[in-house]
Amino acid sequence: MRILGLDVGDRTIGVAISDPLGLTAQGITTIRRKGIDKDIEELEKICAQYDVEKIVSGLPKNMNGTLGPQSEKVLGFCDVLKTKISLEIIMWDERLTTVAAQRAMLEADLSRSKRKKIVDKIAATYILQGYLDSIY
Repeated sequence: MRILGLDVGDRTIGVAISDPLGLTAQGITTIRRKGIDKDIEELEKICAQYDVEKIVSGLPKNMNGTLGPQSEKVLGFCDVLKTKISLEIIMWDERLTTVAAQRAMLEADLSRSKRKKIVDKIAATYILQGYLDSIY
């Protein structure tokens, strides 16, 4: 059972995939957003390639747990995604995943330009791993 993890942003979508047993998450790509139809087309290709059964999307909540403007954008994107891909989509609280991803990359001593290129993919990995850890 493969599960896809998404970190949906305004300019990019970080993408991670679980191993076949659903135990570990691995970042696979960052999609540069080119419009919702193109974005979903890319995700459809990834879902077919990895035989994905479920999608976990990060939901960017405010620190007090409320939903803000970015949350509404992500929910809107996922609503459209549901109409195009007939898979279950789970919304996962992504508070501090980008911070954790940045911290991990700093500890790995990656340059700012390298961090900028992979932060969304790493954040998607944290989102998916958090979900995987919660179900086992």
